[in-house]
Amino acid sequence: MILGDSEIKRMMAEGYFPAYPKLLINPASMNVRIGASFLVPRRKWFGSVALGDEVKYKKIVLQKGKAFKLRPGQFALATTIESINLPLHLAAFVQGRSSIGRAGLTVQNAGFIDPGFHGHITLELKNETKNTILIRPGYPVAQIVFEQAQGVERPYTGKYCGQTEATGSRMHLDKIPR
Repeated sequence: MILGDSEIKRMMAEGYFPAYPKLLINPASMNVRIGASFLVPRRKWFGSVALGDEVKYKKIVLQKGKAFKLRPGQFALATTIESINLPLHLAAFVQGRSSIGRAGLTVQNAGFIDPGFHGHITLELKNETKNTILIRPGYPVAQIVFEQAQGVERPYTGKYCGQTEATGSRMHLDKIPR
């Protein structure tokens, strides 16, 4: 079951999310605003990244009043201003807002947030247009949809819990069964 606005407000009152401006709460989702922390993957001389390898990034933290320029076809990571703290009975999905997608900006966060996650959300951005997109911190670019989770025995305690800024891939820390 997806939570509606009254349940989202109740969860805020219980401290699972910081107090949000009411304008950010939709009928069955909550908008999140983009922060000032960005990561851009560094280009490798030989142009490839193997899955499981460490990815290097250039970190950009915008000063107040500045905008991030996402060039045509460019990919970057960003963070949300808002942080969340999901209890064991909730999972969440992050989706780009339709108005943002219609402007050519794809916003994702690999889509799913496990019960027990706490921290700011890293968003994956991609400019799908032939124009540079200016991204100003504080603008609501994505939305979170909360869904009830049943039978969860242990919270997510993985490598992204507690993040406070844009966080790059940590796939090099994965323990892969052989």
